[in-house]
Amino acid sequence: MIGATPEPSPSSSGGLLPVVDEPSTWWDWFVGLPLRIILIVGISGIVLVLLRRSIRSITNHVADGTPFLDRGILKPIGQSEVGGVLAKANPLSSARRAQRARTLGSVLRSTATIVVGGTAFFLVLAELGVNLAPFIASAGVIGVALGFGAQSLVKDFLTGLFMLLEDQYGVGDVVDVGPANGTVEAVTLRITKIRDADGTLWYVPNGTMLRVGNKTQGWATAVVEIDVDYFADLDQVRALLGEAASRVVKDPVVGAHVLGSPTITGIERLSADAVTLRLKVKTSPAMQWEVARELRIATRQALEAAHVPLAGQRDLMATHRAHVAEREASDPHDTPLDDLVNERDARAAATEGSAGD
Repeated sequence: MIGATPEPSPSSSGGLLPVVDEPSTWWDWFVGLPLRIILIVGISGIVLVLLRRSIRSITNHVADGTPFLDRGILKPIGQSEVGGVLAKANPLSSARRAQRARTLGSVLRSTATIVVGGTAFFLVLAELGVNLAPFIASAGVIGVALGFGAQSLVKDFLTGLFMLLEDQYGVGDVVDVGPANGTVEAVTLRITKIRDADGTLWYVPNGTMLRVGNKTQGWATAVVEIDVDYFADLDQVRALLGEAASRVVKDPVVGAHVLGSPTITGIERLSADAVTLRLKVKTSPAMQWEVARELRIATRQALEAAHVPLAGQRDLMATHRAHVAEREASDPHDTPLDDLVNERDARAAATEGSAGD
């Protein structure tokens, strides 16, 4: 009809909302763009929650050391006393495993959040008809700028990530990283905290470590070098060293950390007044220093009992033996306990005499 006003149509507005009042048109609009956006956000949220929960569950099992003992038919074993003893057999290993698992879990959860959230964001923009090319170009420019501006930070994080994945060291290990030597107290993706022998806590960025020496991983070696007199009987010295090492191996406390048989090498160094022999024993991780101290004590006792002087101590050894022989000849019945008693009586008599005066 001429002069009639045309009715508006959904295609004439060009907006996101319909301009008609019919319920069927509203429903058709809702099951289109809004429903797709809701589905994108909802599915992304569900996927993110499931991913984060799975990552947390797996890392907690690894950190607790019970990935299999708490599952299936082996669950009663994990809850028994035997399972508890096995899980706590090595506290340092458990601590480093727990920290490595939790650190990697944190990284994986953050990565999942960024990937899923970013994907959902760009899918929503695509549904809204936004051109994604400028966003992608801007993200590339920002990534390049951050890469140049934070090279050291990125290097620290990447180095820390690979260090954790390769298990180069962990909490409780004694390491040598160049400027700092000591016990590892904490490991993160960016820095490693090391406490040295003086008590100083070093914060070492992971990216600055060109090489790492782990002194307490797998097994260790206790090394003791003995400088004996040049004219000492080396066969006798070897026998005495073997006797001292056997005494340490049979010790109920220290001997439990000795792995394998002691080894006595040949002449390591030869000088004008000394011959150096080396005693080596394979030990448990972080126990090489304690075993080496016990070996030195046992070696000293064995050499002294056999009257074998150390390098440069021949005259002192002769003087000491002469003094001991003279004391035993003058009072052969005296023992160290008798000497202490005599000294006590002498002090008491001197005290009484001064009080009488």
